[in-house]
Amino acid sequence: MTVDGRCPECSSEMETPNVSGHITPDTLDLKKLAGLDNEKAPWHFKLLMVLLCLYLGWRVVDLFV
Repeated sequence: MTVDGRCPECSSEMETPNVSGHITPDTLDLKKLAGLDNEKAPWHFKLLMVLLCLYLGWRVVDLFV
């Protein structure tokens, strides 16, 4: 490949390479890559996040009271 991105033999312009050859930011799907199609977060994880938000909210209120 020459400096300007052309093939040295046929002078055709090469495509811009990316990490895997076909994954671009527009087509990147992390769930599909991890094999987790149509998977949702478990209910206990959601409960843990709600309780964490409530706890941290209470800690902020407790700072000013």
